[in-house]
Amino acid sequence: MIKKQFLKSKPVCKATFTLPVEAAPAAETVAIVGDFNNWNVAEAIEMKKQKSGEFKAVVELESGKEYQFRYLIDGQAWENDWAADAYVTTPFGVDNSVVSALN
Repeated sequence: MIKKQFLKSKPVCKATFTLPVEAAPAAETVAIVGDFNNWNVAEAIEMKKQKSGEFKAVVELESGKEYQFRYLIDGQAWENDWAADAYVTTPFGVDNSVVSALN
């Protein structure tokens, strides 16, 4: 799930990414990898585990664009956002989640 807040002071969308506990019930770590960090796993955005077991992270995205991304669970399993704005099929035979920062 992605909650978005568009800032009036600058062209930025604060996107709060949430991976529900059902998506990764045994996960120790979850990170976000996507267009906004050039799909560089070394620069993945670490998500914080909540008391509820879900993982959350806030990412500032440049407004006016769409970004493909996926969640990386425990450094090995990939998961899409179940409530993404859209999905795009990749040449690798999997879909990527899409978050829209269009306002």
